[in-house]
Amino acid sequence: MTFKIAVFIKQVPDTDDIRWTEHNTIQREGLESVINPYDIGAIQLAKNVKFLLDDCEITAVSMGPVQTKDALREALAMGCDNAYLLCDKKFAGSDTLATAYVLSKFIKSHLNDFNLIICGYQAVDGDTAQTPSSLAQKLDIPQITGVTALKEITNDYSIWFKSSSTLNQQIKICHPALISTTINNTEILPDINGYIKAQAADIKILCAQDLQTEADKTGFAGSPTQVKKAFRPVIERSTKIIEENNVTKIADYILAAIQECKEQDDN
Repeated sequence: MTFKIAVFIKQVPDTDDIRWTEHNTIQREGLESVINPYDIGAIQLAKNVKFLLDDCEITAVSMGPVQTKDALREALAMGCDNAYLLCDKKFAGSDTLATAYVLSKFIKSHLNDFNLIICGYQAVDGDTAQTPSSLAQKLDIPQITGVTALKEITNDYSIWFKSSSTLNQQIKICHPALISTTINNTEILPDINGYIKAQAADIKILCAQDLQTEADKTGFAGSPTQVKKAFRPVIERSTKIIEENNVTKIADYILAAIQECKEQDDN
């Protein structure tokens, strides 16, 4: 039986050229975009699984505007076997909850016999790290977050390395399951066959009707969180030279400066 993996990827804009809509969401049309680096890490993990199993199929899925097809073709060139684009104006403005809902509807309607879902743990244009966990909850499947590598896999279970600030763990999970990875990759170099396959591939585009989504659960209507304000932070730096040879006086000066900053933050 074919072991089926779904890899969810996101096309993110060049962070040096971000523009905002009237709803304080990123205007993606017309921007130069790339695959989210953590999602490239997810593709790499999926390829590692495929290398270890005799019969494995990787399906790349993304939700976004039509231009997202470019990212999906890249994913195909990197080693994915199939690609789906979830594209509908009704999905515009979806927060992490609404996005997870749309992705779950895809799984239930088009890939309900999956064995494994692999995601990057967050997108660099949002940094919320909420969508993978929300998706696992909606599908009622176990999940592991913060995965850094694969140790062992069979059709029935897999063992993963997970790292946090305090622990390094090995976790066994039964399939079907969801994995989100903190591997931050910038590039998987496709070979010529990958490029040829990607250019010839038929990327299936699915709309809200295809997924049978409910209007009040997608887009702005289905998004309980809204961005109140979006702006580029102003970073100011200044340097002060302490012309003092006495270590105690230098320490007192630094402590006074820290206390001054704390008082400013409190106010």
